[in-house]
Amino acid sequence: MILNSFKIAVCQMKILEHKEENLSKAEKMIKEASSKGCDLVVLPEMFNCPYNNAFFPKYAEEFPGKTSSLLSKLAKSQGIYIVGGSIPEKDEEKIYNTSYIFDKSGKIVGKHRKMHLFDIDVEDGISFKESDTLGPGNYVTVFDTEFCKVGIAICYDMRFPELMRLMTLRGAEIIVVPAAFNMTTGPAHWHPLTKIRALDNQVYFVAASPARDLDSSYIAYGHSLILDPWGDIVSEAGIKEEIIYGTIDLNKVKEIREQLPLLKHRRDDIYKLDELSVH
Repeated sequence: MILNSFKIAVCQMKILEHKEENLSKAEKMIKEASSKGCDLVVLPEMFNCPYNNAFFPKYAEEFPGKTSSLLSKLAKSQGIYIVGGSIPEKDEEKIYNTSYIFDKSGKIVGKHRKMHLFDIDVEDGISFKESDTLGPGNYVTVFDTEFCKVGIAICYDMRFPELMRLMTLRGAEIIVVPAAFNMTTGPAHWHPLTKIRALDNQVYFVAASPARDLDSSYIAYGHSLILDPWGDIVSEAGIKEEIIYGTIDLNKVKEIREQLPLLKHRRDDIYKLDELSVH
């Protein structure tokens, strides 16, 4: 049986300094989203840890760890897919910004390490250097569901159109991006960038932000979004903690790609991405 639509939820969490409180909140929001009939639930970037280099080593977990085990258990007990936002992952001596993805049986079906590290210094704006504590991932991540293929990236990754296109070429009809844009980049780029990524790949684009916390050392923009492949907003959060919902209509992806065949009109005879880097 072909399943052409399903329901998705994005949990826009306010991230606290205590891991236990963050995990408890994530569990509560996942269960609430599941009770509303969602098939896939998405958490924000660094959902168990404040977005601050000083916290990453202290909060980092190996796999399996406390956070990934909780997500696996919840995916199985609720019978849903979970895109576990991201957490600091410890692997030997390195730490990565990593998203774990679990299927309805609680099995891990994907893992994405943030490929592009957020090292910026904007005049009169934000200054942050992830590479002080984090290492880069090296793989493009697409996982299978009974509905469709889903691509996963993390925050700054979405600024690189080659990565988004590689996931699309691998069959992704949804791209999910846990992301913590800040109060410099968010107002300037959040809405136009997510819209463009949905449009130029003709995918549902899901961007999951933490809630805005003015008392935090890193203030996230909020405004989690679900956009359709025409670039229209299906659902948008405000700045506070909330869950947003949307229906993914795969027939709409097919129709738009047929009516405006961007992917078919690519000039592979002139330009081509190196898909050997995709895993």
